[in-house]
Amino acid sequence: MKDVPTYLPEKTILPCNLPREDVRDAFISLTAGSLAELPSGSTIGTASLRRKSQILHRYPSLNVLENFRGNVQTRLKKLNEGVVQATLLALAGLKRLNMTENVSSILSIEDMLPAVAQGAIGIACRSDDETMANYIAALNHEETRLAIVCERAFLTTLDGSCRTPIAGYACRGEDGDCIFKGLVASPDGTRVIETSRKGPYTSEDMIRMGEDAGQELLSKAGPGFFGN
Repeated sequence: MKDVPTYLPEKTILPCNLPREDVRDAFISLTAGSLAELPSGSTIGTASLRRKSQILHRYPSLNVLENFRGNVQTRLKKLNEGVVQATLLALAGLKRLNMTENVSSILSIEDMLPAVAQGAIGIACRSDDETMANYIAALNHEETRLAIVCERAFLTTLDGSCRTPIAGYACRGEDGDCIFKGLVASPDGTRVIETSRKGPYTSEDMIRMGEDAGQELLSKAGPGFFGN
């Protein structure tokens, strides 16, 4: 779901999400146990502007190699060859590939807010295909679906793309309410603008929370922030 555009093709709906995997990011390094342990001047490989901006905001003495692409195996090979000293990958993907033995540590939500819909798998179908909709309804995990709806409402309001550092995460709190956290950042990490919301864990309320949080960050960021 992380890579699904906010605007779906006509007559396409996304009525189903499977139970969400761990949303956090994994830190992988051969020489350090965490970002804080990396020596000044170390290079981290990540093609994600979201990760880059949050890394540089907290650790401005580190360098980020942006052109760090490929599948998980390719990125780990580059790490082993010393191209970079560390990298970050979605823990969900590593779990699904049974490759968690490579993880040095797991970043907390507070240290690295995840991408919108990270760790979630969605099933789409045609809006007029009632038979298929009924089949996949049996697979739907409603708590996950509502969280994704909230996060994507936030992203849609910001008109987010892969070239803008945006992060957002909705989850059910201990009291049953929805807790949403969102941020936008400048790619160099010098500006990070955060917000949060709390409210009933219902579709209507959660869409409103996501949209409202997005509007707040648009207002705080000001014109030109997203045009770079």
